[in-house]
Amino acid sequence: MNPTSSPALPGSSLDARRRLRELDRLAQGDAESVVDVLVVGLGATGAGAALDAATRGLTVAAIDAHDLAFGTSRWSSKLIHGGLRYLASGQLDVAHESAVERGILMERTAPHLVRAQPFVLPLTPLVSRGQAALARAGFLAGDLLRVGARTARSTLPQPRTLSAVETRHLAPALRPTGLRGGLLSWDGRLSDDARLVTAIARTAAASGARVLIRTRALELHRDGALVRDETTGQELRIRARTVINAAGVWAGGLVDDVRLRPSRGTHLVLRSEDLGRLSAGLHIPIPGETNRFVLVLPQGDGRVYVGLTDEPVDGDIPDVPEVPETDIGFLLDVLGSALDVTVHRADVVGAFAGLRPLLDTRDAAGRTADISRKHAVLTSPSGVVTVVGGKLTTYRRMAQDAVDAVVTAGGLTAGPCRTASLPLVGAAGPKALAGLDVPARLVYRYGSEAPAVHALGLEDPALARPVVPGHPVTGAELVWAVRHEGALDTSDLLDRRTRIGLVPEDRAAAEEAALNALAESPRVR
Repeated sequence: MNPTSSPALPGSSLDARRRLRELDRLAQGDAESVVDVLVVGLGATGAGAALDAATRGLTVAAIDAHDLAFGTSRWSSKLIHGGLRYLASGQLDVAHESAVERGILMERTAPHLVRAQPFVLPLTPLVSRGQAALARAGFLAGDLLRVGARTARSTLPQPRTLSAVETRHLAPALRPTGLRGGLLSWDGRLSDDARLVTAIARTAAASGARVLIRTRALELHRDGALVRDETTGQELRIRARTVINAAGVWAGGLVDDVRLRPSRGTHLVLRSEDLGRLSAGLHIPIPGETNRFVLVLPQGDGRVYVGLTDEPVDGDIPDVPEVPETDIGFLLDVLGSALDVTVHRADVVGAFAGLRPLLDTRDAAGRTADISRKHAVLTSPSGVVTVVGGKLTTYRRMAQDAVDAVVTAGGLTAGPCRTASLPLVGAAGPKALAGLDVPARLVYRYGSEAPAVHALGLEDPALARPVVPGHPVTGAELVWAVRHEGALDTSDLLDRRTRIGLVPEDRAAAEEAALNALAESPRVR
């Protein structure tokens, strides 16, 4: 058997030929081309809805105007939160739901993509003893959430207090003057948020869903949508018995009576050497805030992310949000409040911002940071079901609720939700993953498919080399993305299937390798 052409899950491969074949089938307009559910948007929630519906025995088409994880789902902190922040603000239902969903991802559906991440909250002179006591109580309460969610202690270790020596051992870049110690806590961390979405979409495809990127919804109706193939400009109608609008921050542009209040979350990208060795992430308290922190997140690929902001966004929603200098200055100032090294503006090698699709439920004067992250499922007078709000961690539950709504609204015959126990593409138990004789970095990104990715480099040594000096992504990973993960252009490869594009300098250096990977893709038109 050739491992390069045999993904672990039959039917999960997405490529240009499959997209064209399935789009042509939907365009025929006969009775057999009508699907039970049309999902618009292929972020985490939309891909999750496609998977949920398909595994209930429904026929599904899922479309996106751009690519998998093109919007908010690729701009997160790459964390799977347990809901501690929501517990502190009294949102007990959201906190519990987050902890449950975190456990599902870490122990059942995506253990290859989500692992435990240690965090240190340094007790600097800017953190009063009262604030430290409150934070300590919060971390203990977070551990109770873990217990309530039935997540094993072996999955998420217990929080504890650190001495000043232990704190600086984990984060030597911290300023030693006045450092009283630290608080160690644990949460879930994704290898890559866009990779999670890719795994969800491919698992949906293996379950029979038609997953179609570059397919823009122009009009939504209760019985389907008018769409445009963005690769050719051709317009066609997709007929469906029910429709789920999971377009995130763009959902209001497809259904008139959905009001959103987006907020911007900005992250900086730094080179790891600028902050020294970091064995843990950092929670750096924001001065003047009780329960908000700037996160320092080492990525293991020579980069560190620093984020995030929470600022309201008015006006038109851009395809790719810009990062204002005010956000960069704010994050650098908070970083400087705790570190012994000075990070200058010139040290910021990249930055990215995502827009949270928050439901507008508060007075316009309220802060977006205070708007509940609880999701909502809304049915418009036209019969379209829209799912908004929530967060990446709870995508599966959001998808389940949306599919429940269309099953009821459309009178569909469907089985029960199965996604809480359904492994995603690449998932396997810890022992099986540890036993794979391939680089650990590949296992963390591809799980049980890592040997097949690695084999591409064994067959062609040129593909085994990193495509950018100092960054670990190889040519084999780009070729794999074209053959099996639906990548159609260089942006798909560099900005979503990998994270090379977060640093413009690295993106330019990798452009030729991306074009070479695409050149092997068969011409479909």
